[in-house]
Amino acid sequence: MNTTKINHKNIYYPPGGILMWIIIFLELITFGIALIVLAVSSKENPVLFHTSSTHLNTTYGAINTVFLLTSGFFMATAVHQFKLKDFKKSSFYLKLTMLGGILFLLLKTIEYNRKIALGFVLGYDTFFNFYWLLTGFHVIHVIVGLVILLFMHRSLKKDTALLEDVEASAAFWHMCDLIWLLLFPVLYLIF
Repeated sequence: MNTTKINHKNIYYPPGGILMWIIIFLELITFGIALIVLAVSSKENPVLFHTSSTHLNTTYGAINTVFLLTSGFFMATAVHQFKLKDFKKSSFYLKLTMLGGILFLLLKTIEYNRKIALGFVLGYDTFFNFYWLLTGFHVIHVIVGLVILLFMHRSLKKDTALLEDVEASAAFWHMCDLIWLLLFPVLYLIF
């Protein structure tokens, strides 16, 4: 196990590395701009946005929020256990993190299938265009996050994991949590 010391108090090396944080900020800016465009579009046709949003299942959205927040807690715990050099516990919490992401994707798949069965597909109306694009882009991030975590887990099992990689994985996963915390209230609750 490589135990190279890095000065984490240095502004040029936040947990996960500066490049990961540049990616995170770019992603948050992208989603932020999309949410602003959604808000402006909703002012042009508030009745359509309200009527369409009533077809979303807030229970699914809330459960998915719990899945991601819980997985975020497990990810933070995995990093903490790694720093304590308890790699077995770190691996265990990483598995729980991935389980939360998989449960999120399974419930999102059920939700997507119901929307498709009811005809609320991309192109149905402006609200559902935003819904599909924003949640679909988020799902892609969760899938990418799960792939990153899978490689991180393999690295832990091979005893080759580095703290920088664990922190970068955690930063990406927490970004997925944060994006969902922006999407859920805007799409499911506000309109």
